[in-house]
Amino acid sequence: MTAKDFRRIALGLDEAIERSHMGHPDFRANGRIFATLHADMRFGMVKLTPDEQRAFVRAQPDVFSPESGAWGRSGCTKVRLDLAEEETIGEAMTAAWRGTKGARVRGATARGAKKKR
Repeated sequence: MTAKDFRRIALGLDEAIERSHMGHPDFRANGRIFATLHADMRFGMVKLTPDEQRAFVRAQPDVFSPESGAWGRSGCTKVRLDLAEEETIGEAMTAAWRGTKGARVRGATARGAKKKR
């Protein structure tokens, strides 16, 4: 996966927009950040709940890890893009997007994510 793929998946979610935060791209719904790209474009971040974070890290520790410090403890999860698969990132991104106020929609998924066959 590339930064371009990560961006496409993020912007495929309803009402998602791209802005900039501290010199790098972020993705928001309802005014709240649900994902970012690191400045190096090799990593992304999805804002999960701590329980969701534990599940993704447990399932794929080579792809997902908590961000540093309090951000990581609150659910901000680093994504190693070169090892990530689109379907998995689509699932994580959708979970993060659902966490934004007003974007809680049952059954919604990232339109830009490609399904495995």
